[in-house]
Amino acid sequence: MTTPDPHDDTNADYKQFEKAQLAQDRDVAGVNTADINDTMARNLVDDLIDADVVTPIPEECVLVREPSGTAFDLTTQLAVYHRGWTAACNADVEAE
Repeated sequence: MTTPDPHDDTNADYKQFEKAQLAQDRDVAGVNTADINDTMARNLVDDLIDADVVTPIPEECVLVREPSGTAFDLTTQLAVYHRGWTAACNADVEAE
């Protein structure tokens, strides 16, 4: 029996391919938060304020997201954070 040629080993290639496929699967399942524009962010934040999820603090010019207590000074930051947090919570529920 001949020994395998170490230069012809494709094991590392297969592992790299598998890692890339897993990363693509995670990306497809994820939520894209890069597509939030100012209008969408403002509408989402207004809805969150109406639902008592976000509390505006005008004196400090911040919006506080109540479940986490995190403060944001831009509506877009808050909208992206909220969408990511919601997606993570929904992923946990679906995994159960």
